Amino acid sequence: MKRSIGALAAAMAVALAAVGCSESPQQAKSGGTYTTVELTHAIDPQAPINPWAGKGNSFSGYSAMPLAFRKNHLTDHNQHYPGIAESWQVSADGAEVTIKIQPKAKWSDGTDVTSEDIKTSAAVAFTQGGSVFAISPGSTGSLGEVTIVDAKTIKFTQAPGARNNIFLYSLLNMWVLPKSVYGPQLPADFWDKVKTGAQNTDAGKAARDELAALGKKIITFGPPKDVSAGPFVLESVNASEAILVKNPHFFNADKIGPDKVRLRNYTGNEQIWNYLTAGELDGSPFTATPTNVVEQILKVPGSAKLTGMSQVSAALAFNQKYAPFDKVQVRKALAHLIDRGEVQKIGAPDSGSVAEHTSGLIEGAAKAWIGDAELAKLDPYKVDRARAETLLTQAGLSKQDGKWMLPNGQPFAFKLQVPNGFSDWVAAGKNIASQLTNAGIAVEAQTSADYAVYQKEMAEGKYAAGFWLVALGPSTYNAYSRLYGGANGWSAFGGQLTHKPAGEGGNWMGGAETATIPGYGTLNPGQLTYQLSQLPVDQAKDTIVKLANYTSDQLPAIQMWNYVNVQFVNTSRFENFPPNDCECLRLSHGVWMQLGYIQPKK
Repeated sequence: MKRSIGALAAAMAVALAAVGCSESPQQAKSGGTYTTVELTHAIDPQAPINPWAGKGNSFSGYSAMPLAFRKNHLTDHNQHYPGIAESWQVSADGAEVTIKIQPKAKWSDGTDVTSEDIKTSAAVAFTQGGSVFAISPGSTGSLGEVTIVDAKTIKFTQAPGARNNIFLYSLLNMWVLPKSVYGPQLPADFWDKVKTGAQNTDAGKAARDELAALGKKIITFGPPKDVSAGPFVLESVNASEAILVKNPHFFNADKIGPDKVRLRNYTGNEQIWNYLTAGELDGSPFTATPTNVVEQILKVPGSAKLTGMSQVSAALAFNQKYAPFDKVQVRKALAHLIDRGEVQKIGAPDSGSVAEHTSGLIEGAAKAWIGDAELAKLDPYKVDRARAETLLTQAGLSKQDGKWMLPNGQPFAFKLQVPNGFSDWVAAGKNIASQLTNAGIAVEAQTSADYAVYQKEMAEGKYAAGFWLVALGPSTYNAYSRLYGGANGWSAFGGQLTHKPAGEGGNWMGGAETATIPGYGTLNPGQLTYQLSQLPVDQAKDTIVKLANYTSDQLPAIQMWNYVNVQFVNTSRFENFPPNDCECLRLSHGVWMQLGYIQPKK
């Protein structure tokens, strides 16, 4: 049975032994250079050594460390592997989190990681805003006070009246930064400004503006050298790779096998495939890979495949500001016209499973949360051209000479946008365009220059339809925020939920603020999603049932496939990789090393 944060915390301090796979008992035999790729962003030698910088030369699990690393649990987003935090305890009411720092945690310069570093890290997080670190009138996000208990213990308290069920989750994912490096970037009265910023006054607005400006400065800040609390320290970086060397001061240095890590740069999936087929990588994080390339990779001596659950779904999303996507009948018609099984086989044959439903969650999470009986009530939107034609006709469209025409007499035609370099999305987009064109809707798949341009232009509302990642678990709040958060007009500010109309404030989806759902009446999905951030996890089922039904009925996006986490490793130089289905597989290989995996070949 799922338990609330309070119930869980009242029982114990969460020391978190691994569930699903345990830490490897094998002791490290140091040696060798482990070669992989940095998947989260391109390597830029001019970028700062700063985990908050979008393309910074600070690498999660290798040199950049949070308090803890989240597991991939279907229903409990608070399960984490320890990072800089050795353990954490939550008060019975969920309002306080007390963090115990790893007693042997040190920076790469040999100094201790202390509570002062954690408080400085929280301050920097406030300059970036968002989550529990938002500064807004009426409250300071949901984080109210940061109290140093002793050199290795720190307490975080929610703001009065706040009961955010992602409070622990958000705190544990905070980057840990050295006060010696980042403290001088903060004004001496920083915490006074945070308190002032929580006031709905002119002074409060001035403080918030000042902190927002400071946040922009922090993002561009680059220390002259890496001061790391992780298992590795950045040694050098150029346009093709970053080299990290083992940190002898890391608190679990005896678990770390490689002496060095080489992170190769890449510009697209194809380059990673080339690295793998050439046997140049010891391991590679998830990359969408077609079947023929998988076969080539596995022919390389020592190559093997790891698979695990991925709480991510690829979806075709609509900008409802563009007619006729404002009509739900049209969105439903497209769902009946698109053969999702064919799309999945084209786009992600080895790294995806066809989405059986569009619920806003991956299929496994939906089953775990709402059960098979409730899931079976959702429309599976099987291919049905007759049903699609009825829906399009109901929406006012007409068919002439095999082509669908809009009510204004113009052909129903649109461009489906995908980012260059995302081979699975590009292939899937072309297949969807072909399927719909054959059904009488002229669709052209076109590519953006890169993902950064794609994200920017999508947020600006420049695309009528495009691919969008949804179902981002394990937090159901985060999953549904992809559909009913800022991209669709809803945002929480000062403890109040507001909604911006289509085309304003980043609202590019342009969905209706409410809709009447059979069996549930009129629902506001933004309010329901916001509720998920407040409800204890064991009280969330009814809200998730409503959101799943809303999503299935209104189709702001159509889930095409749920990803399977497929990764490749090569055992020629290193061994002792995690097993299939380990909850660590979504984390960087640096975290695997911290758990005792990846040892030099004996």
